[in-house]
Amino acid sequence: MAKYIYQSPSWPNFTWKDAEFNALLGEVRLIQGKISGQMNAIGFQSRQDAKLNCLTLDVVKSSEIEGERLNYDHVRSSVAIRLGIDVGGLAAVDRNVEGVVDMVLDATQNFESPISQERLFGWHAALFPTGYSGMYKIDVGRYRNGEMQIVSGALGREKVHYVAVEAARVQQEMDIFLDWLHRDLPMDPVIKAAIAHFWFIIIHPFDDGNGRIARAISDLFLARAEKSSERFYSMSSQMLVQKKNYYAILQKVQHSDGDITDWIHWFLQCVHKALLDTAAQISTLMLKVDFWERMDKTPINERQRFMLNKLFDRFEGKLITSKWAKMTKCSHDTALRDIKDLVEKGILQDDLAGGRSTNYVLLSTK
Repeated sequence: MAKYIYQSPSWPNFTWKDAEFNALLGEVRLIQGKISGQMNAIGFQSRQDAKLNCLTLDVVKSSEIEGERLNYDHVRSSVAIRLGIDVGGLAAVDRNVEGVVDMVLDATQNFESPISQERLFGWHAALFPTGYSGMYKIDVGRYRNGEMQIVSGALGREKVHYVAVEAARVQQEMDIFLDWLHRDLPMDPVIKAAIAHFWFIIIHPFDDGNGRIARAISDLFLARAEKSSERFYSMSSQMLVQKKNYYAILQKVQHSDGDITDWIHWFLQCVHKALLDTAAQISTLMLKVDFWERMDKTPINERQRFMLNKLFDRFEGKLITSKWAKMTKCSHDTALRDIKDLVEKGILQDDLAGGRSTNYVLLSTK
């Protein structure tokens, strides 16, 4: 048996066992449709907000998987500008953020456009606008010329996790890969997203940024699966949560003789969990939309509106008067008046299990 999958005589003719994940694929497609229907029912502005939040998370979390932490507000501003969404008070954005945002938005918003070599080179150049990865100069906007190893450990005690396809083979391997991407195959686009991700990672055609580009390719095919540029769930967020498993399954299947069933099954599980998390968030969002529709004629000041929205958005800890005052930058007395007013209007109520300090909960969600 070959050490790596690309050394197998059958490469790159992957095999898999449909029976092991067909039920899961059906569940994924069902939830995708359900989420799409729910989002169409909640109104344009709420959809825009959800899309902005999802794409922002996708950019931030995909970079975080690679150990690079981007400023959330900078990313959000960059995404909002490019989508023409008015969020007010836009934060300054640096070139590194803009490049990652450009790649993710090109993949998800222009999902119907073919993935060409030039497009991949453009994505890579956007990721590394200075021509450097950290302190190291790399080949940007072209395939690597050197050999590629994935290693960990201190200098002198490195552990080699993977040796990628030889540099001399990269152009040929990518030509075969891109030709496959362009074929109209009798294959669910979600499965194609899984295979494309794995195949690209195995080739590892660039000096750096391969993981982020692989995830962008996945996002493109997931958008094709839904026939929509509106993204309401983040695969990168879920992959970050399962980062250890992500690398473990890649390492396991890279040694197979061509059967990638385990990888496809893991990928579908990841999509499924991301969709379930989004479905739960949408349920909360629908409660929020319904609440504000019912409150349309009720006088509510800006501090109250701000805090009520916070309560719907996974408020951390208990709502007490001092926390209200701190978060809205008002006095304790003003905070207490705001709260008592909402209690009288039947919006908040005392939580009798609050302990020494009285805390409050939304009456409609208690």
